[in-house]
Amino acid sequence: MNNTEPQPPNCEVLVVGAGPVGLVSALALRSRGRAVTLLEAEPAGRSRPGSRAIFVHKESLKLLEQIRPGLGREIAAHGLVWPTKRTFWRGRQVFVRHYPQLDPSTLPPFASLPQVGIERFLFQACQEAGVDFVWNTPVTGVETTPDGVTVTTTSGQIWTADYLIGADGARSAVRQAIGVPMEGSRSKNSYIVVDVAEDPGDPLPCERVFHYKHPGVGGRNVLLVPFVGGWRIDLQCRDEDDPERFSGMEGVRRWLPKVMPARYADRITWVSTYQFLQVLARDFTDQHQRVLLVGEAAHLFAPFGARGMNSGIADAIAAATAIDTALKEIDRSRAEETVKEFAWDRRAAAEYNRAAARQALAHLQKRSPAMWVKRHIAALLASRWERAGLWLDSGPYGPRSGSAEQTSGKS
Repeated sequence: MNNTEPQPPNCEVLVVGAGPVGLVSALALRSRGRAVTLLEAEPAGRSRPGSRAIFVHKESLKLLEQIRPGLGREIAAHGLVWPTKRTFWRGRQVFVRHYPQLDPSTLPPFASLPQVGIERFLFQACQEAGVDFVWNTPVTGVETTPDGVTVTTTSGQIWTADYLIGADGARSAVRQAIGVPMEGSRSKNSYIVVDVAEDPGDPLPCERVFHYKHPGVGGRNVLLVPFVGGWRIDLQCRDEDDPERFSGMEGVRRWLPKVMPARYADRITWVSTYQFLQVLARDFTDQHQRVLLVGEAAHLFAPFGARGMNSGIADAIAAATAIDTALKEIDRSRAEETVKEFAWDRRAAAEYNRAAARQALAHLQKRSPAMWVKRHIAALLASRWERAGLWLDSGPYGPRSGSAEQTSGKS
């Protein structure tokens, strides 16, 4: 479309980004009767590699049930819940827990399935709810005034709306356009993240397994997590490691048979390398309280505890609630305060999650002498004192305390 063609009419609410957080944002707005148009930079039916976010917490499933009854249960029914988790120290088991069979009438504690599957259910729900989708439409500019927001796209289209939710991920064009920087740090060492397809003829036990100092890979930490159709394997490199030695198909094939059956070296479907960011947007809204940032457009955490997508779901529903309330307000100043409260509350939740993920990183990286000593003492005591093994098992996920708002979806 060029500039001579008719421009779109004013929208009540625009959502930018059709990932899981953007889809939840749109669905939450429709649940409140708001007209929603969702702009996505990529084409319809796009294919993205990797399992990505695979873990939906029970808190998130509950939130989805609130905005679309049956949706949380549908995702849970198609997800996987592993009945056992184990933790090893240098090849010796220091913790195991078996969970009782689930009651099918209740939501499970989590559901594990590839992000593409989660998005499929969310997209279908959005279509049924009447969300308007506009694909292949990258955003190049966002301007706000006290009266609304104007969005420019690469085609030259100009969209106007009362409010905009920026859910366009880590490289958010929306966040950059409103001039909000990200602040924080990056992990020093790298992590290799690998997906492998399950062997249906000889499947592995459905167990989450964490290894401290795995003897097969030179004492590096390894996490193995099952999801529907496959496994996620995370290898924690040392600071001095060259990540290229462990990454790529050939690099992974050298070490993967040392942590799981050799046949899985031929079942690799995705490999990626990360240095995890621990950053927050300076503010979750613009100067006129017309743009609300959610998900990775607003924060990036190390993945331990699965806080990224789950906190984004909580962000999305809070943003939709704030916009719905603001649109009902006759007093402009009260509408602005509603959006400011959203920004304060969700940034506080993000600060909590960043601190929790930082604590998990500190536990895994043992940079302080105190943490080194605590981990070794716990490993020695684990066979006689269950709490020591439990501490080793839970340490890589960070604390799970906090207010309901913070811990919703592990916030």
